[in-house]
Amino acid sequence: MSVYYHKFEVRWSDIDANRHLGNSTYVDYCSQTRMAFLNKNKIGLTQLNRWGVGPVMLHERYSFFKEIYADQTVFVGLEVSAISEDGSIYQFVHKFYLPDGTHCATAEATGVWIDMMLRKTTTPPEDIMEVMNEYKSANIQIISKEFLKTLPFRPENIDSEIFK
Repeated sequence: MSVYYHKFEVRWSDIDANRHLGNSTYVDYCSQTRMAFLNKNKIGLTQLNRWGVGPVMLHERYSFFKEIYADQTVFVGLEVSAISEDGSIYQFVHKFYLPDGTHCATAEATGVWIDMMLRKTTTPPEDIMEVMNEYKSANIQIISKEFLKTLPFRPENIDSEIFK
């Protein structure tokens, strides 16, 4: 069990009108942490293209504890908090820390691996499973497709006439 940490230097463009890290920046930092994690573990775009798979996020949620300001250094952690038996569904927990260890925020991101040609959920290659297993949290949850039905939002199509 390991935690991966990615370091960010907070830029002026990362700050919102309240002079702290903007909501969209938290999303960007989590996304970049995931891609850096994959790259560090030799699962970059070249490998993903070769395998014909890609990670897709289905749901993210955040809790904020302490403000982060411009010119601060932030470390964003990544660990696998839940995974399906075949690895096709996964959940990452990201924790945001200042260099002194202050915990500023937590994000939870649920995703699936998809077959890039079929655009359907798929089992990832063994190389990916090995890395995911290495970064499982101590209290890993085993999930299934039924877990996805517990996510808080469902599609609700409307009559397109409303837009005219």
